[in-house]
Amino acid sequence: MVLTNDNKLKKVVVIGDRVLIRLAKPEDRTESGLYLPLGVQDKEKVQQGYVIKTGPGYAIPMPAENEPWKSEEEQVKYIPLQAREGDLAIFLLSGATEVMYQGDKYYIVPQGAILMLEREEDL
Repeated sequence: MVLTNDNKLKKVVVIGDRVLIRLAKPEDRTESGLYLPLGVQDKEKVQQGYVIKTGPGYAIPMPAENEPWKSEEEQVKYIPLQAREGDLAIFLLSGATEVMYQGDKYYIVPQGAILMLEREEDL
């Protein structure tokens, strides 16, 4: 398989309530005008970036049932995350983990560290 910008993250699976974020450039600004001032970015406590991939959400524990006629496979259910691919996320850098993948820097951020999302579509 040839690696391109479109498919280089195809094999990446984000686990649980985590979100994969690519930092926005300081000059990146949304159509509505949302951007972080340089003073906030310099302190690096809060950052902004685009949601690239999301995990399935918070796992719901399955009740222990002892019913032999049911299948043995465990079906895990999840409460979905609010963040979606393409959202602009404002997040706490202290809660994030920096990773390098295929030469690019990303952050793995738990949903609890995301302060705000901006979505291009109407909510």
